[in-house]
Amino acid sequence: MGSIDEPINPITLALASQASFVARSLDAHTPHLSEVLLQTARHQGSAFVEIYQNCVIFNGQEWTSLEDRQTRDDNILYLEHGKPMVFGKSMDRGIRLNGFTPEIVQLGNGVGIEDLLVHDSNSVELGYILSSMVYPEFPAPLGVFRSTSRPTYEAGLMGQVQQAQRIKGKGDLQKLYEASDVWTVN
Repeated sequence: MGSIDEPINPITLALASQASFVARSLDAHTPHLSEVLLQTARHQGSAFVEIYQNCVIFNGQEWTSLEDRQTRDDNILYLEHGKPMVFGKSMDRGIRLNGFTPEIVQLGNGVGIEDLLVHDSNSVELGYILSSMVYPEFPAPLGVFRSTSRPTYEAGLMGQVQQAQRIKGKGDLQKLYEASDVWTVN
């Protein structure tokens, strides 16, 4: 029957952990997965990718509606930076915000593409909103939720070393070894 606990949302957790690249893909959609993993590999910084994958032993049908080529376009929202959030086999539905709450709208009858939410992978806030869109209530968002540039850990560490060298000099290992702060271990 499964767990009654509220499951952890991996995308929300990665965003809250300040990962500078956060994405999601589906194992059975190999062209999409390949592109997401390529973008991940090119990213300089902390990255997280959630991959929807069926468990062939315990739950082999979990993502069938996202894998099936006949239904997946109606059930997946592909996130593309700078583009309106349109989905559906006929590209006739979209996502817009009602306050801070996403809602699915049918295009036409007064609702145009200009009314839809435009994806901004630099926005932390939008990443959180998208991470709250859970299938089947919403189409499953797949793609890059967040991608931002900032100095990497390595760059920050090397900056500290360079600053210390400017202040105290390069140092001398021989002097360090022979300094008065030594002890003998017997």
